[in-house]
Amino acid sequence: MNNRMAVLVLFISSIGWGLTWLPLKAMNDIGLDGILLVLIAFSSAGLMLLPALILQRKAWLSKFHFILLVAFFGGMANASFQTAIYHGDVIRVMILFYLLPVWSVIGGKIFFKEKIDTIRAVAVIAALSGAALILGVSESFFQQFSYLDVLAICSGLGLAFNNLVFRATPEIPLASKISAMFLGCAAMIGVSILISRTAINYPENINITGYAIAYGMLWITLITFGTQWSVTHLEAGRSSLIIVIELVVAVVSAAIITQANMSTIEIAGGLLVLSAAIIEGSRAPKPDEYVLEKQA
Repeated sequence: MNNRMAVLVLFISSIGWGLTWLPLKAMNDIGLDGILLVLIAFSSAGLMLLPALILQRKAWLSKFHFILLVAFFGGMANASFQTAIYHGDVIRVMILFYLLPVWSVIGGKIFFKEKIDTIRAVAVIAALSGAALILGVSESFFQQFSYLDVLAICSGLGLAFNNLVFRATPEIPLASKISAMFLGCAAMIGVSILISRTAINYPENINITGYAIAYGMLWITLITFGTQWSVTHLEAGRSSLIIVIELVVAVVSAAIITQANMSTIEIAGGLLVLSAAIIEGSRAPKPDEYVLEKQA
């Protein structure tokens, strides 16, 4: 399997994640609550892939604990992020979520013995610095922490460990793992709604629900397959740095569509993140990446 193909697919998928705010905003504007929208989208995507999970059970039944880990970490990542975004400050949530490269590099070092060389260390610093500049972290940012900040950190941790499990289990079919991930997310979001007693406004127009289902089955499913296939073939630290490109895409696309002017600091932050992604994306593959490709 071509390593550079995995990098390219991850870039494209990350662009897709960075543009997810467009359909979310459009559906929210026509009457579908954000948290309900996400519940419908992930539930429909999970149910669509459920037959694959059942048919492929011989491939994962003996390693059922890994499926549970995917459901837990993938579910935690999405449910924590969506709950934090819905109830908290978007800026705080985004910057805490984009600690993702730190968790991935540490996890890759612990579980896969990945080398943290000078280039990777510089790329991590560049990505985090760029994210901080784009999101405008102030001096008072870290003065007070709430449970929503904890959820935001858990979302990045969950995604990092979810990607590590995906990478560690190339013998388990991708469709099975993604189905478990979607179903775990839907279950956790449902639980979070019940626990927080969030007021849900149900849309009167049934067509809006159809849009959410299509969004989950098509958009979310495609970009998730692209992302998870790629992280299976790349080092954890490397893939997490490329994924941060989502932030640049989200900010730039929002600025273009809303005709907002980006400040010099925001542009500098975007260039730092882009540089980190290019540094990692253009590096030659490590020997263990070749091994993983052959196993998959």
